[in-house]
Amino acid sequence: MTFKIVISDKEKSIQLEADPSQEKKLIGLAIGDEFEGSIIGLKGYKLKITGGSDKDGFPMRKDIPGPRRVRSLVSAGPDYRPKRKGERRRKTLRGNVISEDIVQINTIVTKRGDKPLEELISAEEE
Repeated sequence: MTFKIVISDKEKSIQLEADPSQEKKLIGLAIGDEFEGSIIGLKGYKLKITGGSDKDGFPMRKDIPGPRRVRSLVSAGPDYRPKRKGERRRKTLRGNVISEDIVQINTIVTKRGDKPLEELISAEEE
């Protein structure tokens, strides 16, 4: 299964598909970690992992350690918006470490390269 990497840069979001060789370099990274964009073909860029979701659609959460899936009692955060003050609900969430079960990784650009993102991605597709 290949990763979909969503790259957010100011007002634009771009989605890429990672190759199996690129996936191996991303496995083991956690939410908040930064990695070189050259891993996924974006030379000169630096990206920070902000979240993601697994093969069944459960979101990753920063405060759950490891690559495991848990049913956690939450009062706010990804995948849950309380309707009343103090309301809590048990939700299934994924840990903060990227594993083979993750299908989407959300990132933001922390350092830009020489060329714009659109130019690098169009060159990669050709």
